[in-house]
Amino acid sequence: MLNAHSILSVSKYALATAVVLGSASMTHAAGTLNIESWRSDDANIWSDVIIPAFNKSHPDTKVNFTPTPPTQYNSALQAKLQAGTAGDLITCRPFDTSLTLYSNGYLDKLNDLKGLSEFSSVAKSAWVTDDGKNQFCLPMASVIHGFIYNKEIFKELNLSVPKTQGEFFKVLDTIKSESRYTPLVMGTADQWESATMGFQNIGPNYWKGEAGRKALLEGKAKLTDKPYVDTWKELAKWKPYLGRGFEAQKYSDSQNLFTLGRGAIYPAGSWDIQTFNNQADFEFGAFPPLVAKSGDTCYISDHTDIGIGINASSKNKAAARELLNWMASQEFAELFANAVPGFFPLSNHKISIKDPVAQEFISWRDDCESTIRNSYQILSRGTPNLENQLWNVSAQVINGTMTPKAAAEETQKGLEQWYAPQQ
Repeated sequence: MLNAHSILSVSKYALATAVVLGSASMTHAAGTLNIESWRSDDANIWSDVIIPAFNKSHPDTKVNFTPTPPTQYNSALQAKLQAGTAGDLITCRPFDTSLTLYSNGYLDKLNDLKGLSEFSSVAKSAWVTDDGKNQFCLPMASVIHGFIYNKEIFKELNLSVPKTQGEFFKVLDTIKSESRYTPLVMGTADQWESATMGFQNIGPNYWKGEAGRKALLEGKAKLTDKPYVDTWKELAKWKPYLGRGFEAQKYSDSQNLFTLGRGAIYPAGSWDIQTFNNQADFEFGAFPPLVAKSGDTCYISDHTDIGIGINASSKNKAAARELLNWMASQEFAELFANAVPGFFPLSNHKISIKDPVAQEFISWRDDCESTIRNSYQILSRGTPNLENQLWNVSAQVINGTMTPKAAAEETQKGLEQWYAPQQ
């Protein structure tokens, strides 16, 4: 029989044990986390690299990466969220797609997430409410715009990497006049490349990055202003250097032409790095969008592409928040950057990237001011959609079927039809 002293001792021991166990559970939440994503290409990276690294410090949390094909992701995710069967963590597309999920109550507010302190306001801009008050996804990765070039062709023609717009066109002239290579490898058939690797690539140096982008949002600048007209004027100058029949050339055609060694310079996004690593048998490098003159501040499109948030209906939010805080760490940033060359962590951590071309792209963050594509935040919500308009008019400008001035007037007129600050 237990006496009073024994009962008290047992009670003290039980209480102490409960406190210890409770502290342990607060330190590392256990359970299973399921991640929704469209990045099916990353499945092996998560299973072989990212999840094992997380489990070293969080052994009691089981993580499952369960991707859906990219073209089906939005509709499949919506159906799962409505049915209450979606995973604990939601990979977030930038801007309005994820903002709608948050507004409909499907994503948790993350304002008090400790890891968010590692990200700049530009990095967070793709997953914040219009008033800037509520953050609903952790920034995960961006892609950077620039130009990829064939080093063997540059060596053969004794060319130096251009640093100014004038040097860029001199290089193109040399390639065109002194070789059989296509100077600039891009087509306009799909249209989006004309805007994404054309207009949004070179434009930030004209409209001064974030200052210009925000001025458009606030109605303090118009697409008919000089910086935008001048961007299209430069794009129009690309036409003589593009390949024969470029008007019928699709994105995949351009990739093939470059990897076959038939073209010298490829207007690019860093997402192309892995494709070229796999397919090109020559050494290639990269250079940033060109400034008007040496010494000018340079601006790059460092576009927010992937975020991750917490399902508001998750039963394991504590563990989900621990994973997000870990994903804000230097360890995750370096792991991800090296596992997926060309997709760059958005945190402020200094990291070491092994891929030389990816390292070149990310080094521009040190020398240039970062911005994002100016059509993505708010300005493509209405009809006509600014993003789609930019595809069309930029392709027409390059084709020579529309003047830069007409492109500016058409896009500005489109904005004025529905966007109050531009009316």
